[in-house]
Amino acid sequence: MILALSHARHGGRLAVTHELEDGRALVFELLDEPPPGALAAARVELDPERAWLARLDRVDFPPGGVAYRHVHPGPGIRYLASGELTLEREGGARAYRAGEAWFEDADDPVTATAGPEGAAFLRLLLLPAEWAGKRTIRYLDPADEAKPKLQRATILREEPLRL
Repeated sequence: MILALSHARHGGRLAVTHELEDGRALVFELLDEPPPGALAAARVELDPERAWLARLDRVDFPPGGVAYRHVHPGPGIRYLASGELTLEREGGARAYRAGEAWFEDADDPVTATAGPEGAAFLRLLLLPAEWAGKRTIRYLDPADEAKPKLQRATILREEPLRL
């Protein structure tokens, strides 16, 4: 199945909508095919024998804030709502600006650094149900656990996912 993000609904099995400050809607969906005009779309494989949930949250970074090299237990699409955020991955680094979106798979190592004005993104994660209400970030270097965490994640919505 395809996890997609666009500004319009396309009739997916899951549709989570979030209204932006400018009145436009973000629609995260699970579909059979990528929709035309998608901001981001990626194929995801979820074990149908497990219980899953969909979590919409917002992550805010202060100016220059860093999320040290980390992973999450499920795949998700992120949409940068404000500021600039540079992601370092195995293939290199890329700076994202407000209005851009990207996909991170489960256990996909990434380091995120906010620009001089800070950054905020919205994220839809597909998570094993046992993660309901829990923090999902796992730092890959144990020394990073002790460093100050300036980014703040706020869960906006969580609901069971029916495959």
